[in-house]
Amino acid sequence: MRRRRARTAAALAAAALFAVAGCSSEDGFPGEGPRQGSSAKSPGAEASSGAPSAPPAPAEGSVKVVRTLTAKLGSPWGVAVLPGGDLLVASRDTGKIARVAVKDGAQSEVGEVPGVVKGGEGGLLGLAVSPDFATDRLVYAYFTTDSDNRIARLRYDERKPAGQRLGAPDTVLRGIPKGTVHNGGRIAFGPDRMLYAGTGDGGQRDLAQDKASLGGKILRMTPDGRPAYGNPGENSVVYSYGHRNVQGLAWDAGKRLWASEFGQNTWDELNLIRPGGNYGWPVVEGRAGRSGYTDPVEQWTTSEASPSGLAFAKGSLWMAALRGERLWRIPLDGTKPVAGPRAFLQGEYGRLRTVVATDDGGLWLTTSNTDGRGKPGGEDDRILRLEVR
Repeated sequence: MRRRRARTAAALAAAALFAVAGCSSEDGFPGEGPRQGSSAKSPGAEASSGAPSAPPAPAEGSVKVVRTLTAKLGSPWGVAVLPGGDLLVASRDTGKIARVAVKDGAQSEVGEVPGVVKGGEGGLLGLAVSPDFATDRLVYAYFTTDSDNRIARLRYDERKPAGQRLGAPDTVLRGIPKGTVHNGGRIAFGPDRMLYAGTGDGGQRDLAQDKASLGGKILRMTPDGRPAYGNPGENSVVYSYGHRNVQGLAWDAGKRLWASEFGQNTWDELNLIRPGGNYGWPVVEGRAGRSGYTDPVEQWTTSEASPSGLAFAKGSLWMAALRGERLWRIPLDGTKPVAGPRAFLQGEYGRLRTVVATDDGGLWLTTSNTDGRGKPGGEDDRILRLEVR
């Protein structure tokens, strides 16, 4: 369906309601339907919601690519940082995990997650390292099987030969709806040492409003998969709901949780997550101003974003865009942006999937051109080291 130009706040709300009649894949390729071009203006210079123009973005907070850490990765998705700085990188389509040395970019396979079923947007997705990795040696993986999406933990043993360093998976959570599209997949440990997961609706949009379903949610659980203390529902891992497809999770300096989310045909979203919040899908998309639903803090047309990874560094959120082929910066003052979003690296490296903050305030950034939707070059896919200035 054709996107409608957002001229007034009322028109925007109406467009969001009409948009739920169709559905598309995460970034405008074969799935449930194509995402068509939009005539809405870029939020790089002014807000996308039709609100008055935001003040110009300050000069500070730019990024510079200082090195290519490694190249020729196959369908990289999740990235987790080990103590000491080396990276674990998940290959969505092969189900394998590689270790990448930050010293020289050398790649070594550590093992394969059994039971991974690739297809569409499914496969081996997010990775996270236990906050107690130094003692428990546990790596967490979010992946698609023949029946669902699930989260498992695997023990990592460096004493074993390359390719055999991952133990058998111990499933901590199962039953997350799967689909050809909208599998979510990002996992991360929060400042509270609880495990968070962003899920998708699996192409079944009504699941997002169903609190009994794990689809279209942000989940919060203990490291062994039980509902975390303080969740909105005492016996539920559901932390927030009404999401379409969450693939970015990050905490700011105030330990507030933010999430990036794929919209349908109109608006992609950056949301400030509050426990028990209803973020609208499939009733609303983008800023609608409707009672009972939480509006996004920022929004983008789907051609400008199709966001996946999210990280916080030096006062700003950094959001990787797939279809948009750029890295968005959103500078914050507490819970509010202090300037309009600004795009970097636009079209320079193709599709961008995962962004991870480093201990010194920089970023790791992965490309995503070998996932069947990009146009890979001879060095794709790559991990880039970014300096934040």
